[in-house]
Amino acid sequence: MHFAKGAVPEDYLVYIRRKYFWLMGGLLFLFIMLIYSISVGEVTIPPNEVLQTITGHSVSTKWDLIIWNIRLPQALAAIVAGAGLSVAGVAMQSILRNPIASPFTLGISNAGAFGAAVSVVVLGTGKMQSTVANAVTINNPYLTTTVALFFCLLATGVILLISSIRGASPEVMVLAGVALSSLFTAGTAFLQYFADDTQLAAVVFWTFGDVGRVTWTELEIMAGVVLLAIIFFVANCWNYNAIDAGDETAKGLGVNVERTRLVGMVIAALVSAVIVAFLGVIGFIGLVCPHMVRRVIGDDQRYLIPGSTLFGGILLLASDTAARLIISPYVLPVSILTAFMGAPVFIYLLLKGYKR
Repeated sequence: MHFAKGAVPEDYLVYIRRKYFWLMGGLLFLFIMLIYSISVGEVTIPPNEVLQTITGHSVSTKWDLIIWNIRLPQALAAIVAGAGLSVAGVAMQSILRNPIASPFTLGISNAGAFGAAVSVVVLGTGKMQSTVANAVTINNPYLTTTVALFFCLLATGVILLISSIRGASPEVMVLAGVALSSLFTAGTAFLQYFADDTQLAAVVFWTFGDVGRVTWTELEIMAGVVLLAIIFFVANCWNYNAIDAGDETAKGLGVNVERTRLVGMVIAALVSAVIVAFLGVIGFIGLVCPHMVRRVIGDDQRYLIPGSTLFGGILLLASDTAARLIISPYVLPVSILTAFMGAPVFIYLLLKGYKR
């Protein structure tokens, strides 16, 4: 059936407008949340002065140090990390056709954490400092990221091998992820057992996922990798739509399923490795956010990928803001809050899946 030029069905236009409404509304809410996150804390900064400062029109320098050196990089790191973990999660769920796939549930985050621990303990890329705000620093982020990436890719290779087995079910994939998580968690514990006091403190503190430790240089690296990954996944959205319909259907439409799956998993692993290497393990964002977005935007990857990216940034930024306020003046690592939030949602998704 063909429609005359300009005769687009009204129902379809409403369908598309609704998706754009959520995306534009999310973008506006993200900006408001960014200003609010910078404003609140042990020291409250008026929102109008936050706006003036970040737009270069500050009339007072008393807030500059707090905004530019502490709160703005922390807020931007939360947005970048949330977007990266969420887009990696939504890509994995499509590539593997597994609704509970994510860097955390498939063991990739724990693999990256083990790689970073190897770098910190064995290669000496982490060091302790006397400051409470930044007790651990990565003095060679490139080496740490490379080692973390290696182990992320190793875990990814195992996942791809299992997914290629004929008849592998989502349950098998989840169990494989549990096994990988256990393996790499045991490896991290092994390193901690033989580490000296300083190394042990550094590794334990580092494994608490926290966006507050990031510097502008590390933020630039993270942002560059995440941005390139988002562009790649958006450019391949039609391929992922085809894979969602089944491998045979995708191949019939001319999609190279094996190459798309391999490259997509490698890119998702790279994003996870970079975030884990700089911030530690932040769980459940890559699992929870895509499912939340599906509720309002749907399964079309053209909108699901950018929507998950946007709302992933919002979710982690909101979580980090709450973590700073919930037991103020003490700051709770954001990974603890996301675990408390993500675990019930994860159980809900499992129960709902079995119900179906």
